[in-house]
Amino acid sequence: MSSGALSQKLFATAREMIPGGVNSPVRAFRNVGGEPFFVRRAKGSRIEDVDGKTYIDYIGSWGPNILGHAPTVVTNTIHEVAKDGVSFGIPNPFEVEMARTVTDWVPSVEKVRMCNSGTEATMSAIRLARGFTGRDLIVKFDGCYHGHSDSLLVAAGSGALTHGEPDSAGVPADFARNTVVLPYNSPEALEALFAEKGECIAAVIVESYPANAGFVLPQAGYLDLLSSLTKKHGSLLIFDEVMTGFRLGKAGVQGLENITPDLSCFGKVIGGGLPVGAFGGRAEVMDQLAPDGPVYQAGTLSGNPLAMAAGLAQLKELDKASGYPRLEQLGAHFENGLRTLLSEKGVPHRINRVGSMFCLFFTDREIVNVEDVMKQDLEFFRKFFWGCLDKGIYLAPSPYETGFLSLAHTEADLDDTLGVFDEVLGSI
Repeated sequence: MSSGALSQKLFATAREMIPGGVNSPVRAFRNVGGEPFFVRRAKGSRIEDVDGKTYIDYIGSWGPNILGHAPTVVTNTIHEVAKDGVSFGIPNPFEVEMARTVTDWVPSVEKVRMCNSGTEATMSAIRLARGFTGRDLIVKFDGCYHGHSDSLLVAAGSGALTHGEPDSAGVPADFARNTVVLPYNSPEALEALFAEKGECIAAVIVESYPANAGFVLPQAGYLDLLSSLTKKHGSLLIFDEVMTGFRLGKAGVQGLENITPDLSCFGKVIGGGLPVGAFGGRAEVMDQLAPDGPVYQAGTLSGNPLAMAAGLAQLKELDKASGYPRLEQLGAHFENGLRTLLSEKGVPHRINRVGSMFCLFFTDREIVNVEDVMKQDLEFFRKFFWGCLDKGIYLAPSPYETGFLSLAHTEADLDDTLGVFDEVLGSI
């Protein structure tokens, strides 16, 4: 499988200077074979590649573009704010307004610290949890991705109660030993771990709805169990809402599930498409951060006026446009059409969707954790992906990623997409 001539040329040149030719691994299309295309511009629900081909986009820069690509309210804000400077390394009014917005929208967050990426947010939250509790052990879940910091780039060990193992070269084994990896949606494994090591656990970090191994939803009562066990043993519960925060509702998954984590991590939507991250939570925990407390965290570009202003413009427009009900309406329309189509075609499938986030799995098994995700028909997905891309539909180039809708998508876009799906499925 190949992209257009100019994309091929750019990729060949990029590979000479950039590892793998890309600045983030999933962009290399390794999970589907072939080579990636390069984008020239994007507007609304569509992207255009350097060879002039247009696609309906269901990635939205992996989640941030909830209004669609290049929304006027955001681009105008960026242009106006940039005239006065893009970064000062000095406090600015936009970061105060962003902090007020986050603490107003998310009840569990009493104080918040801005940073520059989701990886920085989760890394900092882990350090803060260890500093606050005086404990070292961190618990995460197989299939949940929290960025590429050493403590969190850890895979499951050989048993439910074993310490994790490095998931990348360059991660010291000693770092991984302080992280325990459990199967997701297994209350038995969670209860057994806390019974054995509860007093040593600084924090449990979890993607509120895991969205980096497909899109996996918690079973009934699972998040409540996480909350109760951490409270009982004096550990902190960290919700990684980098993807779900401000996308599935003003208070994210914790608002939908009525859970109050001790710390939460954000990114994506609150940057308006620019690099951003944030973490926040209970005041007594956040007050352990420097300069007030002993836990050090810093960043030259943290809270820069450009990202803060762009994010605020996006959040205000989302709120003003009654965006969440509209996104649910679009999501339901797409899901219902997709279920009907796949059932008529006799294609084994599972569809997980909440609001504007969705994932299609080519399998007839229930999707409970990453092990289930990996047992779907990966070859069928590869053929489906390339068939859709050829006909102008851009889905995630991996069966382990989540799709995103935006307010720029229309029912006509979704119906056109379903029409393409129909053609592609008929040819596989």
